[in-house]
Amino acid sequence: VIEAYKQGLRPAVGYELNPWLLCLSHCRAWRAGCHGKVSFLKRDLWKVNLADCHNVIVFLAPSVKPPLAAKLLAELPDEARVVAGRFPFPSWTPSSTLGQGLEQVWAYDMKEVRRAARRSPEG
Repeated sequence: VIEAYKQGLRPAVGYELNPWLLCLSHCRAWRAGCHGKVSFLKRDLWKVNLADCHNVIVFLAPSVKPPLAAKLLAELPDEARVVAGRFPFPSWTPSSTLGQGLEQVWAYDMKEVRRAARRSPEG
């Protein structure tokens, strides 16, 4: 969230249920000089409507990716971009990748993801 803000993405909002990680996020924002410019909210990602989001960054385990992919496809606009850290979405083709190993990220443009899903026999 902090790096997204530094790269010009607004608003920069993070959702986290774990109170320790939430506190750590607030501390890191303060140390980075971003306190009050970024938001970290104690909310369940599964219950948040993402329809107004245009840039989504996720760091989640591979087991969560298939249900998250369905949520993102259902809620995000075509203009949205999703960046996945550590683990790619298994059924999506990335628009671009950056880094290697644990530092690798995959970027997906939702319009392209939807286009590929329509062409796929799985749907």
